[in-house]
Amino acid sequence: MLTKMNPMALPVVERLRGLKAHWEGKTIAGEFEADGERFERLHIALPGMLFDYSKQRVDAEVMKALVEWARTAGVAEARDAQFAGEAINETEGRAVLHAALRGEAEDGFQVGGVPVMPDVLAVRERMLQFADAVRADGGITDVVNIGIGGSDLGPEMVVRALRRSCSGPRVHFVSNVDGAHLESVLNGLDPATTLFIVVSKTFTTQETMTNALAARRWVADAQGDEAVGRHFAAVSSNVPLAAEFGISEERVFGFSDWVGGRYSLWGPVGLAIAVAAGSASFRELLRGARDMDRHFQEAPLESNAPVIAALLGCWNVNFWGFSSHAVLCYAQDLSRFAAYLQQADMESNGKSIGRDGTRVDHATGPVVWGEAGTNGQHAFYQLLHQGTAVHPADLIAFKAPLSSSEDHHRKLLANAIAQAEAFMKGKSRSEVESGMRAQGKTEEEIARVAPHRVFEGNRPTSFFLFDALTPHAVGQLIALHEHRIFVQGVLWNILSFDQWGVELGKELASSVLKDLEGGQMARHDASTTALIQACTPLR
Repeated sequence: MLTKMNPMALPVVERLRGLKAHWEGKTIAGEFEADGERFERLHIALPGMLFDYSKQRVDAEVMKALVEWARTAGVAEARDAQFAGEAINETEGRAVLHAALRGEAEDGFQVGGVPVMPDVLAVRERMLQFADAVRADGGITDVVNIGIGGSDLGPEMVVRALRRSCSGPRVHFVSNVDGAHLESVLNGLDPATTLFIVVSKTFTTQETMTNALAARRWVADAQGDEAVGRHFAAVSSNVPLAAEFGISEERVFGFSDWVGGRYSLWGPVGLAIAVAAGSASFRELLRGARDMDRHFQEAPLESNAPVIAALLGCWNVNFWGFSSHAVLCYAQDLSRFAAYLQQADMESNGKSIGRDGTRVDHATGPVVWGEAGTNGQHAFYQLLHQGTAVHPADLIAFKAPLSSSEDHHRKLLANAIAQAEAFMKGKSRSEVESGMRAQGKTEEEIARVAPHRVFEGNRPTSFFLFDALTPHAVGQLIALHEHRIFVQGVLWNILSFDQWGVELGKELASSVLKDLEGGQMARHDASTTALIQACTPLR
């Protein structure tokens, strides 16, 4: 079990507050000028990956204190409890062992003293055999994954990320209960050559089952009820309900309750990934994540990439008061990574109650957002550079070209590296004025325009540079953030693996749905009642 001790009350936290105050008069650029070895001290190199955090508002003394905070807060002990299969998801009484889904037999994962790897490996092999069979079946041209949340965001993000590895059927994703989503995906598809994967652990998720039943009607209307079994597979632990739907047991792939939805793409929830990219690429994805798991378990805290990333995030949120975090992927194939990370991060650590059941008095998770570069540069980077609030950012890039055009890639990399430098350096008033004079501008124009062209700089960023956008690298990247999120939950004294905040809206939606369908009007506030009444003519 995780300790109930509040890490934010440790003595080292007060020391960190003092170090932050000392940093008020310093700049990242100034630190580079004063310390020629700064980059060497503030980066971590792993096989295929460079994590450069030298452009954060830290120095050796800050990092030493942050690592001490992690050590005294029990991060290592919490990590070990997680990998030992202890029930660290305390409000639901469950272990948190998604790492087992990318494990191998020798890892020996257990839950409650019971080995889990034999079952994990058996399901993995059965799932991958099914995926490869679908890929080999020339009669299936399109696969539609129907899920929501972790059953959608993770698989879709990875399928996009592995675009160049995807040689199987076209894979589509439907999540929104808005019928337009399913309708737009099915438009142009042929029921005779389409396979649906329904991803719902309980096979009762409202949005997923609404879409699944509509898809079933689409197939049955065109092919007959007897065709449903051939055109559907399920990722679910509820075999009876799947059978009632028309899906035979051999086409149902389940997973245990110690796997949370937003951490589940490594197992059967990743079936769509395996169909798109093939079993070999899926295994490489798992190897990348497993390599990061072992690094997280074995590396000292001061050179542990997930731990350092977590500490930097807490440093920015709790000591500098930066309430958002931008994710800037310089890879179009990672265009859904920010959306994936929003759920992984904000559904995990968007909590206000501590592990001891009392309200915390400090900030927890930041707002996570972002867009692929260079698109973001022509959208919100203006705010990042010159806005009144500071928004720390991760920049993610790849050395190897992401397309057949090396010219495109050189320009992409140039933008990524230059933006990180610009966030740090900014542009002073004297630099602006000197440049304008060199352009022949008048002193009157310089005085009028120069203030608008000044960049404060000193905006903290981390840079993740991978050798290539491979399945292994994608596995590394995702697992790094999974562990980073967990460590931050430990430091913030919260439980990262439940999501009770998701449930209230679902409960109230059921009540409102009955009202919209003409049932007995439940008791609501005046605004909610008025909105229901305004919508009832839609019946």
